[in-house]
Amino acid sequence: MEHCHHQPHAKRTMRLRSPPLQLHASPEFDFLERHDLRGCVRYRNLRAARLLFDQMPERDVVSWNAMLSGYAQNGYVKEAKEIFDEMPCKNSISWNGMLAAYVQNGRIEDARRLFESKADWELISWNCMMGGYVKRNRLVDARGIFDRMPERDEVSWNTMISGYAQNGELLEAQRLFEESPVRDVFTWTAMVSGYVQNGMLDEARRVFDGMPEKNSVSWNAIIAGYVQCKRMDQARELFEAMPCQNVSSWNTMITGYAQNGDIAQARNFFDRMPQRDSISWAAIIAGYAQSGYGEEALHLFVEMKRDGERLNRSTFTSTLSTCAEIAALELGKQVHGRVVKAGLESGCYVGNALLVMYCKCGNIDDAYIVFEGIEEKEVVSWNTMIAGYARHGFGKEALMLFESMKKTGILPDDVTMVGVLSACSHTGLVDKGTEYFYSMTQDYGITANSKHYTCMIDLLGRAGRLDDAQNLMKNMPFEPDAATWGALLGASRIHGNTELGEKAAKMIFEMEPDNSGMYVLLSNLYAASGRWGDVGRMRLRMRDRGVKKVPGYSWVEVQNKIHTFTVGDSVHPERDRIYTFLEELDLKMKKEGYVSSTKLVLHDVEEEEKVHMLKYHSEKLAVAFGILAIPAGRPIRVIKNLRVCEDCHNAMKHISKIVGRLIILRDSHRFHHFNGGQCSCGDYW
Repeated sequence: MEHCHHQPHAKRTMRLRSPPLQLHASPEFDFLERHDLRGCVRYRNLRAARLLFDQMPERDVVSWNAMLSGYAQNGYVKEAKEIFDEMPCKNSISWNGMLAAYVQNGRIEDARRLFESKADWELISWNCMMGGYVKRNRLVDARGIFDRMPERDEVSWNTMISGYAQNGELLEAQRLFEESPVRDVFTWTAMVSGYVQNGMLDEARRVFDGMPEKNSVSWNAIIAGYVQCKRMDQARELFEAMPCQNVSSWNTMITGYAQNGDIAQARNFFDRMPQRDSISWAAIIAGYAQSGYGEEALHLFVEMKRDGERLNRSTFTSTLSTCAEIAALELGKQVHGRVVKAGLESGCYVGNALLVMYCKCGNIDDAYIVFEGIEEKEVVSWNTMIAGYARHGFGKEALMLFESMKKTGILPDDVTMVGVLSACSHTGLVDKGTEYFYSMTQDYGITANSKHYTCMIDLLGRAGRLDDAQNLMKNMPFEPDAATWGALLGASRIHGNTELGEKAAKMIFEMEPDNSGMYVLLSNLYAASGRWGDVGRMRLRMRDRGVKKVPGYSWVEVQNKIHTFTVGDSVHPERDRIYTFLEELDLKMKKEGYVSSTKLVLHDVEEEEKVHMLKYHSEKLAVAFGILAIPAGRPIRVIKNLRVCEDCHNAMKHISKIVGRLIILRDSHRFHHFNGGQCSCGDYW
């Protein structure tokens, strides 16, 4: 080690920028009286540390290294380098600290230049440089360091073996494993993990069974392998045999059962856990959300907050995803508040989850505010916002955003173009959509896939250009799928082309014989044409094939509680009040010129009965309850699991005008914003 004499403070000429970081509310000088420099650094109070450092009459190498370490460990690489450059003399800790600062903060080229500037590095620095290359998958550079090392220890061998194994170069990993002079538990575990990550579970188990000793990481790695291969019975056997179960082991089992759709077993493990962490909560919340139990997922989130568990990014994104799926906007806003307190709202990962939540909950204005607040927008952020505008019927805004995206230098991808073409489809911009479709290969190098073609066929079909839509389908470079034929069937229903609708339906039934939605679409087409015999035939065909029509239901959030309605609902506690209000609305609507679209009723019954059947559709009940329960001035947000029918769409326009409220309805296809007797879709849906 090099020895340095203390240097008088008067000889210092350096002027370094102190970072704007202060984690203590107490006055800094009082703090300095009670803590030394290393204490300030340990507690991340770099401002106080710097003041103390600047006031020291003499500084030894330990003080310089402490200040360098404080800056480096907190990401202030520039300030760390300034300290390093001004040091009157440096020892091995100084050099190792600066190298680690570069590596840990992703400045690998700066680390390389520093490493090459000096020959007599300690072993820890060789390992640090090699680890930096491995972390960035630069295995050739890592191997170059490994081969040049004057000496190696277990860390050297384990780092290189892990690098090869994690990147799928298992033959080279195995060769080094066999060459390694000393194999500790980490060496063996590196091989187990490598085989697991590359789907070679039998090889992983062979190595695992041959281990002379195992630790919790080894056990967790092999259990995770069985979980990833959906072999939960064997994963459970290993878990129960594991002598050193920890919270990570329990989390792996919870995640495995949840991802395999066995939410009951996932909950069983969660409830039995001796100790939980934020990952445990995130896993069970995501499990419920992905299994369709949105309300239970949200209950768990509330319980998690009560338990005082620290929320992490995964928990936030899982909960926000659940709020998005069931359109629980009020709870989503509360989660947003927690995100802001955690300082995560400007990051892409959580920011994109917030963006999706607001878009799916029908609050497109707040979605855009979140979008603007994301500091470094990735293509996913732009795609989400463009698709959000498209689904809400704001096609022009979507296309303006697309143009802004291109100006920032971010290249559109295939998902971007699906959003752009959907925006054109939802707003009837046929010429613009056609232009984008035929130019995207030349302009952006994007080859049209089935989703792009489906958007174009939907766009042309809605505009009544059914022949053009059919011609485009014939010229596709691949066979049309059920979604593409579905777009043609939907267009046939809109324009009453029964012959084309039957042709499209026949193709869909061959591909997806159990798709109940297509039976209903064709039945609607027959009913509108008065072909009741064909409607009955469709019903019989569904019964014979065991196809059940998905029941329609709608829900509305009031004071953090989800209220769900079915057609003619008779179980809601406010049903009498709702039905009375709907009768009053019906009379007012008729005075405004509203006429029920009875042609949509799929039963050959009297006209009066058809009117009665339409009056109590689930979305009308949900909207009526929302008007009664949600304070004036706030939008009514209703979600329906199926596509809104023409009669309800017409009724919502009248209701919005009569009660003077904004009604936002999300169906299975898009959003409708009803306000003052108009809809954002311009009746183009």
